[in-house]
Order: sequence, then structure tokens, then C-alpha cells
Amino acid sequence: MLTRKQLDLLEFIHKRVQRDGVPPSFDEMKEALDLRSKSGIHRLITALEERGFIRRLAHRARAIEIVKLPDAIDNGSGAGFVPSVIDGDKPDVAPPPAAIPVEAQAMELPVMGRIAAGVPIEAISEVSHRVAVPGQMLDGQGHHYALEVKGDSMIDVGINDGDIVVIREVNTADNGDIVVALVEGQEATLKRFRQSGNTIALEAANPAYETRLYRDDQVKVQGRLVGLIRSY
Repeated sequence: MLTRKQLDLLEFIHKRVQRDGVPPSFDEMKEALDLRSKSGIHRLITALEERGFIRRLAHRARAIEIVKLPDAIDNGSGAGFVPSVIDGDKPDVAPPPAAIPVEAQAMELPVMGRIAAGVPIEAISEVSHRVAVPGQMLDGQGHHYALEVKGDSMIDVGINDGDIVVIREVNTADNGDIVVALVEGQEATLKRFRQSGNTIALEAANPAYETRLYRDDQVKVQGRLVGLIRSY
């Protein structure tokens, strides 16, 4: 059985494929179903794939294979339906290339708990859930993870309480980078990194918070900020 939203999405994709020869973009799906964010579309697409109604093809822009249709869409005439691969790269009908990679290469990252954008909080090491992240947000070939922001000390650079930050796992940073810093092996915080000699400054982006100074042996860089996801 499909939920109402799953059925609506499958029907919308089917009709657009019949009309245009390519499936709709995630933005178009989101608007058609009146959802607030594309993460809801990711969940519906995953549910349809798990139930065997569609198949997503890796490394191909907006390529979806409709495997089967329920009677509510197929009008009881399933014998006339032939699964086919719809390739979004067709030059005559493809959407603007800039919109393709973000949706086509979306992948899930582990959310490793909460990170303080304020005073440091206890170090984070356990996966709490997973989040879909656009492929263009991922920086290079390194390992990535996500964290939920707690606090407002980085608000002046657009990082708000409750945001999800995407982190590339590295152990070094340049001055000015926003990093996940492990302080004295126990507490983790999200701050702008600056080093002068043997002193490391962890700077907030909110005048209400003071810059904190540490010896270089007290701070371990655990990752560098490469993206941000916000839900409304």
C-alpha cells in the first residue's frame, strides 16, 4: 500500500514522463506536492524505490526507471505498461545543466549529533540519524559527516541554531576556516580557526561571545565546514 503522498508523487512523475519524456525536477516535485523542503521528496522517492515502483540509476542525471504502477494510476490496465528508463540528459528537453548535479548526486550522510555554536559541548561520536545532502556540497574525495548546530555564536556568518552543517573530515585548517574543534580531548565546538605561533584562537561570529585562546596542543581540528542545510 502507498500513502497518499507517495501515490501523488508517483502519479506526478508518470504524467510528466508521458508529457515531456523526462521526469520532473525535485523542485517541481516539491511544489506539486506542496512540501516545504526537498528532503520530503527524497523520503518519498526512497519509499517508492523500496516498494518496487521506481528505480534510480546511479551516475546519470535525473534518470528514473518506472518499474510498475498501482491500479489507481494504471486504471487497471497493467498489461499496457512497459518499464522504461527516462534519461534526463536528452539534449532537446533537458533542464539547465546547473540544476542537474545537485539533485542527481544527492547522497545521505550520518548526522553525528549536535555541535555547539556557543560554548563547547561534550564531544560527539554517535550517529543520531541521516540526512540527504546535494552532491555539489561535498568537497573533494574525503570523508564527510553532518552535525546539528546548537546555539547562535556563528549567526553572523549565517549559521543558526538548528541548522545542519556538512563537515569534511580533516585534521588541519587554514586561518579563517570554520572548523569542528575538539578542545582538550573532551569538548567539541564549531568556530572560526586562527593560529599564531603556538596559540590557537577559536572565534565566534557573534559579538556576544568572546574569542577563546588555547595552546596548540589543547585543540584538535576534526573537520572543516563545506555546506549548510536549513529546514523551514
